[in-house]
Amino acid sequence: MEPLSWMLGTWLSDPPGDVTFPTMKPFQYLEEVHISHVGQPMLNFSFNAFHPDTRKPMHRECGFIRLKPDTNKVAFISAQNTGLVEVEEGEVNGQELSIASHSIARISFAKKPHVEQITRKFRLNSDGKLEQTVSMATTTQPMTQHFHITYKKVTP
Repeated sequence: MEPLSWMLGTWLSDPPGDVTFPTMKPFQYLEEVHISHVGQPMLNFSFNAFHPDTRKPMHRECGFIRLKPDTNKVAFISAQNTGLVEVEEGEVNGQELSIASHSIARISFAKKPHVEQITRKFRLNSDGKLEQTVSMATTTQPMTQHFHITYKKVTP
């Protein structure tokens, strides 16, 4: 798991993340991220977003990041409180992880428009902050950046 070790720890958004998409009003959010390793050939993660003023819980996501042994190939498996389940695949190169949707499933009563494609990039920047950028395409919109957030590490 060494190629992904730069992601380990607890991270807090600094500054708030920015959400934009053509079908919604832009907004900001705060997020706490836990990325851990328990000795298996994968990382465990949880993303917990909340409103910057009220601290009301918002988006939640948890899952696993698996590295294909002896390669730089990565799978990102995620379940979200919105009813979306994703498998994204891609590569880790240095301190950057770039992945794109391989398969997406949703609950039968998921809100429309439905997500059809996702790309995600994690990058450790030069000041030691973790950045995440997510773009998506829905049944009504082409691939467009959905959010960008920067995190500061608070525990190893």
